[in-house]
Amino acid sequence: MSLLELECVSKRYGRRPGERVALRDVSLQVEPGELVAVLGRRRSGRSTLLRIAAGVEVPDEGIVRFAGNNLACGGGDDGDGVVGYCQRSFRPGEGRLVLDQIIVRLLARGASPSSAASRAHAALVRAGAERCVGLEPVDLDGAEAVRVAIARALAGNQRLLVIDEPTKGVDLLERDSILLLLRSLANEGVAVLMSTGETPCLSGVDRGLTIGDGELHGRQSSELAEVLPLRRAAGRRVSA
Repeated sequence: MSLLELECVSKRYGRRPGERVALRDVSLQVEPGELVAVLGRRRSGRSTLLRIAAGVEVPDEGIVRFAGNNLACGGGDDGDGVVGYCQRSFRPGEGRLVLDQIIVRLLARGASPSSAASRAHAALVRAGAERCVGLEPVDLDGAEAVRVAIARALAGNQRLLVIDEPTKGVDLLERDSILLLLRSLANEGVAVLMSTGETPCLSGVDRGLTIGDGELHGRQSSELAEVLPLRRAAGRRVSA
């Protein structure tokens, strides 16, 4: 049984005759510790695919399972150990500082104040965002916002991270380190499903798939998939 399974998933927006089909009969499996990237252009269906995979949206047809359980009820990241949908948006009501934002979410899930604070700090450190602890979300640059989004998911001990275009809006000098962070998390056993519009972002992934007009192309499962080598920028060291 795969950690994440999408079976014959379709999604439409609007009503006929202006209806737009975002996904057409998409099937996909993701295993623990696997880094899977979906490459596609804008309006290809890549973001819709990720929202449905995370349980944020419900498919019109088909089924989404996480660890064998139906995830189609929505809200995939409501509990620990489920799916972490890495969003860069912040809610003012969840705290003024980055650290507060993470702690509040953990408290809402039933963590004690001491446990929430400890887990939030540890997650920020693991994501390479420890310097963001005392910052306000508005002060984060592109790379920092991505790392904090990842930290929020890690704090919830999520087994699957879903992240839409992790290098979008990130400085060129920081992109490789973000990709290396995702690779290292997968190496530790956390499944990662990401989307991208740039082929260089496929470096280091276990599987690279493409999507266009809502149709997913490539190996649906990890069986016989070839690991793509991690690209390193010439002349400089890349670290997580």
